[in-house]
Amino acid sequence: MTQRLHLVFGGELVDPQKNIFRDPAKIHTVGYFPDYKSAYDAWKSAAQSTVDNAHMRYFIAHLHRLRDEEKAASPTEELG
Repeated sequence: MTQRLHLVFGGELVDPQKNIFRDPAKIHTVGYFPDYKSAYDAWKSAAQSTVDNAHMRYFIAHLHRLRDEEKAASPTEELG
């Protein structure tokens, strides 16, 4: 079975029109999730909890897309 990991994270942006965090050290990691549905539910909950702050944004990162499971070494493994 293929696992499709997702990361949900967010924080305060410098400008709501850009994806630049005000303080990367304060990025909130909501968690890692085994499928998109559970990641989406976590993202929605985190985003709704900060609805009063227009500078707060949460994102879903598709971690499974960082690896090409069909290749012996994906591009990210070659960096090391």
